[in-house]
Amino acid sequence: MNQTLTELIGEQGELTHLLNLTNHRHLSKLTSMANHLLARGLDLYRLKQLEQELILHQALAAKMAVKLAISKLYLKECRPNTLISVVFAMYKEHNRMLSPQQHPHGEAFIQRKFEQLEWLCQDNPKVRWRLILVDDGCPHNSGGQALEQLDALPGTPPIEVVFLHDAIKQKRGPAANLSSTHDSQKGGSIAHGLWHAAQYPHQGDHFIAYTDADLSTHLGQLGLLVENLHRHDNLIACGSRREPTSVVVKQGVRNHRGKLFIYLWKRMLPQLDSIIDTQCGFKMLRSGCIDELTRQMVEKRFAFDIELLLRLALNQPDRIGKVAVGWIDSDALSTTAELSPYLSMLKSVVALYRHYLPAHPVSDQFAALIDKMDEDQWERLVAALGPIFDGVEISRLCSTELMSAVQLAQKAGTAA
Repeated sequence: MNQTLTELIGEQGELTHLLNLTNHRHLSKLTSMANHLLARGLDLYRLKQLEQELILHQALAAKMAVKLAISKLYLKECRPNTLISVVFAMYKEHNRMLSPQQHPHGEAFIQRKFEQLEWLCQDNPKVRWRLILVDDGCPHNSGGQALEQLDALPGTPPIEVVFLHDAIKQKRGPAANLSSTHDSQKGGSIAHGLWHAAQYPHQGDHFIAYTDADLSTHLGQLGLLVENLHRHDNLIACGSRREPTSVVVKQGVRNHRGKLFIYLWKRMLPQLDSIIDTQCGFKMLRSGCIDELTRQMVEKRFAFDIELLLRLALNQPDRIGKVAVGWIDSDALSTTAELSPYLSMLKSVVALYRHYLPAHPVSDQFAALIDKMDEDQWERLVAALGPIFDGVEISRLCSTELMSAVQLAQKAGTAA
């Protein structure tokens, strides 16, 4: 083992096996480790070598630190006057927005995201950043609370809070297709946030990302997405938790449900055969393609990612990229966990299949199965197949029909 790798692994301490991106001390350690790598003068080639070598090691913090260092170096290669905008939605985020001292599950995510963006872009005159927070009709006034928190940040940070209900009233962009904020469960607010960000007058490269409100994905990795768009001429760069160099910590049965979800939607949307992780909340688009992609979207809920990718795949299939990212589950106050969205997302995929694609006999069978399924039957299917699917290679899960719709119907206890 070379000296750099040995020292990097040794530097982790307790973060070798445990890494919490909501913990300020852990975040500071990651930043320190990434800065040490950059201070060594390692180029991108050597850092990418390190990333490959770390696959064989249990080294959570080391793997994340290398990704952060690579990301920051990638941004050094940007053209002058590059702008990175980041969008996320806030629905019932009033507690997670607080500090850990104010609430047991507080993440202080506005402060943390600000710090991560500042670190990524500091000492880089080529790149500026903006952060756009979208209140998705939150009943607890997350948007108003966010406005109050902005006053506590140093200077005048480029952070904006927008309200979906205002956009609906003014019939602005994709929000013109909504009658109220109740029509949106994340999808409507992200589509509006992307569109809103793209209206910013800017001469130069403008890359617009969307992420989750929580801290599962460190924004210091944005340079990885920029590189994919810039170097490979893609229109969308998708963060993926399913690649060899991805760094992932998941909790509970979400992985069971996730694999079953992938298996089922793959039976209906073969146009997205190269994409496995559609739901990773870390994607970036070129600003110029956003108006067309978000115009007349069908899906306003949690399957909006899939519709964005499908719309692009039907027109420019070779311009969707995948990027291995680090993702550490922040599940304590997850609104998606509360809403249990997997079955509803599958029903949305059925609607997308029927809206965009010609009928296919096998796809029709899976669509009919999902149409009939209720939550109890879905949970029965998860319990029966989740542990089995966990042992199947993801590539085989995507490409092979392991069980027919009739067999799945029997497992779920519903008629085929």
